[in-house]
Amino acid sequence: MPNNFTLNKDQLWSRRQLLKLGMTGAGVAGAAALWQILKPQTKSIVRVPSMEMEAPQGAANPMQVLRNFDYGTVKKENGRTIREFQLVADTSVIQLNSAVSYNIWDLNGRIPGPTLRAQQGDRIRVLFLNKAGHSHSLHFHGVHPSEMDGIRPIGNGKATIYEFDAEPYGVHLYHCHVEPVTRHIAKGLYGMFIVDPPTPRPPADEIVLVMAGYDVNDDSHNEYYAFNGLPHYLMHHPVRIYKDQLIRLYVLNIIEYDPAVTFHLHANFFDVYRYGMSMKGSEKTDVITMGIAERHILEFVFHYPGKYMFHPHQDAIAENGCMGQFEVVTENDPKNPTKN
Repeated sequence: MPNNFTLNKDQLWSRRQLLKLGMTGAGVAGAAALWQILKPQTKSIVRVPSMEMEAPQGAANPMQVLRNFDYGTVKKENGRTIREFQLVADTSVIQLNSAVSYNIWDLNGRIPGPTLRAQQGDRIRVLFLNKAGHSHSLHFHGVHPSEMDGIRPIGNGKATIYEFDAEPYGVHLYHCHVEPVTRHIAKGLYGMFIVDPPTPRPPADEIVLVMAGYDVNDDSHNEYYAFNGLPHYLMHHPVRIYKDQLIRLYVLNIIEYDPAVTFHLHANFFDVYRYGMSMKGSEKTDVITMGIAERHILEFVFHYPGKYMFHPHQDAIAENGCMGQFEVVTENDPKNPTKN
């Protein structure tokens, strides 16, 4: 296992070329296409309704986060599968509403960062470049050696490599661990890390929802909240899903400054797979409480068409941006052509 070391920018690009580390491969640009190739093959077909996509919202594009999984650039080394990812920290300005803009730190030009995905036992290699003006790092939840724990700051213009095995299976996360950690996370340096079990889960329409908050006046209190980066966006642009098809939500609470929030689904109940670390649901409910960095798989099926809200049951958090809707449609609706 390589040591966790620091490189400057020119050295990183040279090392990439010499070792052919594949920065320009499917790890970023080809993530959506790679998902179709690398996802577990099953006999059942998961159908996804088409969704009208507005012009990109810069670093904050909630629709992009929903079903976009980054499986990395896949290699074979000594008989093992290596999944190689590139993560670049930088700065952006996002528009929280028509009047309020906010300076963030982003990963690969987006907030939340890419949803990284692997199978238990894969070797993970993350090439991290910091261009964000301050020292940053990447700490991955899961099991790994201490030298890969991501608590050592990486200076601006520097780079490093994190390498470890993907274990255990479940829904994990990664985030900056430079002090003050709360501020570095709240400013945008976080993302989801999914490790799939050796035996695939049943086919489902898989959707990512990340709850976050924005402290725009630095008073350690959030003025705005959001699913997948932008307040209110998924309320005004409902997530289309099909009637009678299994939905698998990967839900992460990364709201700093609030000790806990709930997630509530209207007109239905969901099976809870806590931390995604079980193949059997632990309970069935319509509201679950989640502390900071807590994450779960929630599975459900809607049997009636229509629009159904989801949100934290703390009204102030929901009303200030953390609200969304599912729009349940039928497969024979001509307005909703199917994408396989």
